[in-house]
Amino acid sequence: MQAAQVKQKEMQRLKEEQEAQAKAAQEAADAEKRRAAAEARAKATEAVLDGSSQGATAASGGGDGKHGLEEQQQRVFNIDDGEWRDDGGIPGGGRSAGGAAAAEEEDWDAVIPEIGPDGKKRTKKELKKLQRERDQRRADIEYIKEQERRSREGAQFACSQTAVDENDPQWLNSLDIIVPSFSISAYNKNLFNDASLSIAHGRHYGLVGPNGKGKSTLLKMIASGDLKIPPRIDALYVEQEVVADSTPAVQAVLKADRQRWRLLEEEQEILAEQEENPSEELDERLRKIYEELTAIGAEAAEPKARRILYGLGFDTEMQDRPTKQFSGGWRMRISLARALFIEPTLLMLDEPTNHLDLNAVIWLDDYLQKWKKTLLIVSHDQDFLNSVCEEIIHLDDQKLVVYRGNYDTFKTMEAKKREQQQKAWEQQERRLKQLKASGVTKSKAQEQVKNQKSREQGASKKKKNAAVASGQEEAETKELIKRPREYTVTLSFAEVPKLSPPIIQVNDVSFKYASHLPNIFDALDFGIDMDSRICVVGNNGSGKSTLIKLLTGEVRASTGEILTNPRLRMGVYNQHFVDKLPMDATPVEYLRQVSSDLDYQSARNLLGKFGLEGHAHEIFMRDLSGGQKARVTFCELTLIKPHILFLDEPTNNLDIESIDALCEAINEYEGGVVVVTHDARLIEATESVLWVVEDRTALPWDGEFDSYREHLLAKLEEQMAAQFG
Repeated sequence: MQAAQVKQKEMQRLKEEQEAQAKAAQEAADAEKRRAAAEARAKATEAVLDGSSQGATAASGGGDGKHGLEEQQQRVFNIDDGEWRDDGGIPGGGRSAGGAAAAEEEDWDAVIPEIGPDGKKRTKKELKKLQRERDQRRADIEYIKEQERRSREGAQFACSQTAVDENDPQWLNSLDIIVPSFSISAYNKNLFNDASLSIAHGRHYGLVGPNGKGKSTLLKMIASGDLKIPPRIDALYVEQEVVADSTPAVQAVLKADRQRWRLLEEEQEILAEQEENPSEELDERLRKIYEELTAIGAEAAEPKARRILYGLGFDTEMQDRPTKQFSGGWRMRISLARALFIEPTLLMLDEPTNHLDLNAVIWLDDYLQKWKKTLLIVSHDQDFLNSVCEEIIHLDDQKLVVYRGNYDTFKTMEAKKREQQQKAWEQQERRLKQLKASGVTKSKAQEQVKNQKSREQGASKKKKNAAVASGQEEAETKELIKRPREYTVTLSFAEVPKLSPPIIQVNDVSFKYASHLPNIFDALDFGIDMDSRICVVGNNGSGKSTLIKLLTGEVRASTGEILTNPRLRMGVYNQHFVDKLPMDATPVEYLRQVSSDLDYQSARNLLGKFGLEGHAHEIFMRDLSGGQKARVTFCELTLIKPHILFLDEPTNNLDIESIDALCEAINEYEGGVVVVTHDARLIEATESVLWVVEDRTALPWDGEFDSYREHLLAKLEEQMAAQFG
């Protein structure tokens, strides 16, 4: 009997292996077919494009390549507090709007010649047709590139889930997401194991958990369709910035509504054709187009798009600028505006505040509170999560646990759960110790404890619920309780001797970047000492970054004077300083270069204190993440023992626990702090005084942060109503 069962199991195992091998072979064959088809499409479209661009060059007399060189030498500019900052020419390797493909993207802007290859002048209809064909070819190439990118990424991911009956009418029509069980691995590392996901339509969820554990991966799996959700849910994941081309920012947003844009393009085609060949048939089609446009509320689309862009920091002039004239961060704002404009059923945002300043975050916070559809947000901004989210999904130990309430409620409930788990674990360990003392082997003792826990759970519903509340849900599968480990980060800045105030004195300072440009500041007059806690706020272009540059000596005052204590040491943190870290050095090597008195073990201790994992201490800086590099820079600031810290968006790349630790470190720090941040939690926790930069001056805000928020929202609404109705 037993031999027959063994044989049956062996046959079943062989059958499963054969089926798995056959499935893998079929998937590999399908992937190869898709790759070959993609390559063929790419070659075909590129061949057509090469012929088209050569024809256009020849027809326009551009055979010497001069026009192309001029296009390549166009420079990309980035608005930065009252100045247009040159981000570097495309050939020179500086930051360009289109990256490596900038030259190729510029070809799309070439004017289609009015004279065709046959020497005849093209009609408006022919020109429009050629433009449409060019746009389609471009879209094909962008699609192929995106598919190849996703294919490369997807090859590193594996996703499985509970079987779905795709013919089930209830599932087909559902707007809720219910996945009883799913698993995701990346690079052969498990991120989710037998986790469940439940998202109700119209609710706002915050997804939280330590960095690197799979939060962004989950959003990508939903967006790509690897994790199947009901087809009625159009899910949008804001991941990439918009393409850098000649399309104005507002048009890039409006094009997101494909139905409206298609109708408008058809309208223009018919109007052009009517000029040459008017007919009743064209009149009738035009009437139907106008009816459709009226039905979808097309007239309200542009004011809506402009209001969204304005809230995200684009003034009217910026909204009409081509996307290629914006840096990557600003194009990410345009991508966010597109998502808000089309209002998908499920909107997924991954650190949406990272590319925004405080004013834009305040507007977005208010806008999303009124969002009628489903939201799934990954964010390190606690104030943002508290305001926008109704439920928190906690990624913990490869599982997802849902908590009702905002982030503060989650923290309270999660702390209680961890306390219960700790008590249950201690009780379990005591029982194991007793069994071992009585002579029971370790393995048998563990088995007895597992079985006992299983019996206790099945004894009554009340006890079972208590076990679940204390984190023992694994007991049903006979698992021991794992010791709960709380993820904590500790930051601190070195003690510094006091300097007599003021350590920085600004006397009647005016500033402009060039003699022919207007003043950014007039008659600045204030002092800063070691007790100062200042947060600089203001609209984009008002001069926030310029003020920091003046105070740190990066730029000099046009008139007036800035006096500093001769013994003053300044510590400056911004993304520029993080990017300047030597890529071929390890964190330990770099810190020992900064401070010759620092020995190897002290360097490692300092890095560990600032939350950098042990394995990252001895790898090259180029292989560190943004958050890891930020921690190295904070360690450097500690070593130079500054009397005052200038922090420009210090919370970017930090997780929630690290931001809490930074707040505590600032509160304990004995020096002065001047910060530019979009994180309201940092401002309020450190009791920073708001300094508003506007109208060529910088003055303290007379009130609390909440009053500034209310003032800003009222002001924005008034300006939008005046400009966009």
